[in-house]
Amino acid sequence: MRAYERLLNYVKIYTTSDEESTTVPSTARQFDLAKILVEELQSLGVTDARVDDKCYVYGTIPATAGYEDKKSLGFIAHMDTAPDFTGENVNPIVEENYDGEDVVLGTSGRVISVADFPHLKSLKGRTLIHTDGTTLLGADDKSGIAEIMTFVEELLNSNEPHGKICIGFTPDEEIGAGADHFDVKAFGADFAYTVDGGEENAVEYENFNAAGATVKFNGVNIHPGDAKDIMVNAALVAMEFNAMLPPTEVPSKTSGYEGFFHLTDMSGEVSTAKLSYIIRDHDEKKFADKKKVMEHAANIINQKYGEGTCVLEIKDQYQNMLEKIKPHMFLIDYAFKALEDAGENPKAVAIRGGTDGARLSFMGLPCPNLGTGGYNFHGPMEHITAEGMDTVVKVLHGIARQFAE
Repeated sequence: MRAYERLLNYVKIYTTSDEESTTVPSTARQFDLAKILVEELQSLGVTDARVDDKCYVYGTIPATAGYEDKKSLGFIAHMDTAPDFTGENVNPIVEENYDGEDVVLGTSGRVISVADFPHLKSLKGRTLIHTDGTTLLGADDKSGIAEIMTFVEELLNSNEPHGKICIGFTPDEEIGAGADHFDVKAFGADFAYTVDGGEENAVEYENFNAAGATVKFNGVNIHPGDAKDIMVNAALVAMEFNAMLPPTEVPSKTSGYEGFFHLTDMSGEVSTAKLSYIIRDHDEKKFADKKKVMEHAANIINQKYGEGTCVLEIKDQYQNMLEKIKPHMFLIDYAFKALEDAGENPKAVAIRGGTDGARLSFMGLPCPNLGTGGYNFHGPMEHITAEGMDTVVKVLHGIARQFAE
């Protein structure tokens, strides 16, 4: 079975995670896919495939006789889809021999246009998979799962020698909790790759340093007719705080290695207000400076309106994996060589986000990220090609071969 055929089955299973949930996993529906994957792995010959009580799927392919001394290799993908856009009742549409022009998404009124997404021209002639415009596709990261599963099937049906191969599928990656309960020791790999990126020729081993910030504002409410020199409007103070942040350091005005402050949520009235941000930067010093900018803004507010008017809480979320990958750059060399052998021109891409691999690298499992062949994740414009997925499967084989040599 080709990887895209598996993807078409997996995306129909509703697995969206929930950032407001306090359960593990955040949504019980993720077990629906986990159980299917365990059964499929077992049917392929991965006899120890299992899902634990926190919805982590693990499985192992033992080394070929004579290759037991080779370093063990892991491949990891996540089962949940992003809560940014609905992932329920997904209706994937397959266009064979895609013409490279604008893609009309069913009757939704949405169009993936070449003007907005020029890379579409490079996909001409391929089998394009997209949504009907009413949901996201879920290629992030069910394409990674499908590619790993197809690799497993092909490996077990071949005579290709290999060291121990470890397979892992995680819940809740999209809400930043995918590595929270990952059992690195039980997983059993010396090194691993997440298969959770974009274009099939991308290799990612740098990501943002990340933090979340919550800023609460306490105002003084009084009848507006008697408010002079007494009222402190918390909603207006919140606006004042946001105005003190650099206006050009926002997602819509940054790219590449440029970090940002991103206001994700706001609420409030006269008495109380709240702003929620994420803070991102690849550079550790610039990341620390961004947090200081927020602290300085909070201090100015409190000096102006009184201590306790502004209450700032910053929580670090994950770190740039680069420092943990640098001692093991052969992982990147292997990925580049595998891509070249698959006929691709590999490129290193700095992730403007994070992956399970970033956190796993700091948990003792060096884990760069491979592309899946997908584009425009987290929304109705998401799409992928069958041929791009085939390439990724070849790359997984290429990496496994190099580990065995």
